[in-house]
Amino acid sequence: MPCKPAIASMSLGRAWVHDLDGKLREAAGAGFKGIEIFYEDLEYLAKKDGQEATSETLVRAAEQIRRLCDNLGLTIIGLQPFLFYEGLVDRKEHAARIEKLKTWFKIVKALGTDIIQIPSNFQQGGTTGDMDLIVQDMREVADLGLKEDVPVRFAYENLAWGTHVDTWEKLWEIVTCVDRPNFGCCLDTFNIAGRVWADPASPSGKTPNADEDLKASLEKLIKTVDLKKVFYVQVVDAERMDPPLTQDHPFHVDGQPSRMSWSRNARLFLYEEDKGGYLPVVEVARVLLKELGFEGWVSMELFSRTMSDPDPSVPHTHAQRGIQSWQKLARELSL
Repeated sequence: MPCKPAIASMSLGRAWVHDLDGKLREAAGAGFKGIEIFYEDLEYLAKKDGQEATSETLVRAAEQIRRLCDNLGLTIIGLQPFLFYEGLVDRKEHAARIEKLKTWFKIVKALGTDIIQIPSNFQQGGTTGDMDLIVQDMREVADLGLKEDVPVRFAYENLAWGTHVDTWEKLWEIVTCVDRPNFGCCLDTFNIAGRVWADPASPSGKTPNADEDLKASLEKLIKTVDLKKVFYVQVVDAERMDPPLTQDHPFHVDGQPSRMSWSRNARLFLYEEDKGGYLPVVEVARVLLKELGFEGWVSMELFSRTMSDPDPSVPHTHAQRGIQSWQKLARELSL
């Protein structure tokens, strides 16, 4: 199966600013074949008529979105993000997350997909880096997913600002230890390059040994990662912060890692150097899509302050930027 372009629905505008219906139409009109659905979008839709976001209203919202996606020729590739799950010290809170997951199982069934994405936990307190507990938590969700009529897969993603899991290497160690057929990963160019190569708080925008460290990391990735465990890939760039994203920067938030503030405000689509893009995204994408040999969904994911712009043209503009980015990448890598 060749690589196919998908787009994350949030990249077309914040849920409370631009409605999901319009964003999906723009994605399909631009030429995307798939879509990532954000729980936030479904929650907003479920509450739209003054209702509460209950299990029933969320499932109805999911059914509504699936019908629209079917009509538009969009495949729903997954639901995300199942936040703040692994490594919780408070096991009552852990149990509450498992109860929430049961509703997510109903939602993914209604959406007609089989993937739930779990980003690495980035809570600053109340979590542990104990590998045994993290693996235990991930085996629990994987085993529950296997019991569903249509087994649910989990795509674990290392966030560059994750509290305990911030690199693909740490991610892969967990995937390997969990050792379940439905537990794999999502590999993201931003979260790979944004951790080992880039530093938004540095005047150079880079880590001290950026090029050497990235080269070594990617060489190891090619030798280590099993393609069967890569459920999809996300391709995204980011702005170089000038001035650096330190305490006096407008994007700074007390208690929030600089890479998280950077991610939330300043990601870009690939090939947008005119907007400040500077990460070695093509280099990472080449490793994932050519040297590793991944074939499947490639999502042009984006988080940016531009998504909060109420201008009604935002979903159209983002969809067009995203598909142009994909088309250029496909040409450069001969996908």
